[in-house]
Amino acid sequence: YAWPLMLKKMQEVLDAYPSVKGWQVMSDEGTYMFPSYRGRWLPDTPMQRKLVIERLRDWFPFSNSSPVEGIVEAIRTYYSSGLRISLYVLGDEFTGSSIDSVLKTVDMINREDKGGKRRVRIHALGFPVRPDAPQVTSIRFAALMRVLCERNGGTFVGLNEPGSYPR
Repeated sequence: YAWPLMLKKMQEVLDAYPSVKGWQVMSDEGTYMFPSYRGRWLPDTPMQRKLVIERLRDWFPFSNSSPVEGIVEAIRTYYSSGLRISLYVLGDEFTGSSIDSVLKTVDMINREDKGGKRRVRIHALGFPVRPDAPQVTSIRFAALMRVLCERNGGTFVGLNEPGSYPR
């Protein structure tokens, strides 16, 4: 339901950072969009950016609607001392059993340094689910991401206007 809006917002995120030293795209499960680049950064070229957006149009890897596996994979694989790394989570539902367990898991992996800063900043965009669908899982996603972003030096943006979906 929110996929067209997600594509638009992904493009906006890429446009906000016209040049990065490295980037990667994976699912909430930690499945890589480009498996041959597992453990390595994607090249930051206009062609690669275009390819990511094109592939996102029909990339539907399995999702358990819990971002913890992907977040843990990203931090464990790409954190490096001295690098400023930001993680962007785009999603709409959290169906995991416990928000607290996700927070504890991420706290263990994304530890604070001596100055109180986390290894990786975590940002998130939350998309509304269909108006006729139960809203509890999207509310849980927003609650999780709000706290996760706050604890990890990032920003959570919850999109709530169904009229903002591209037609």
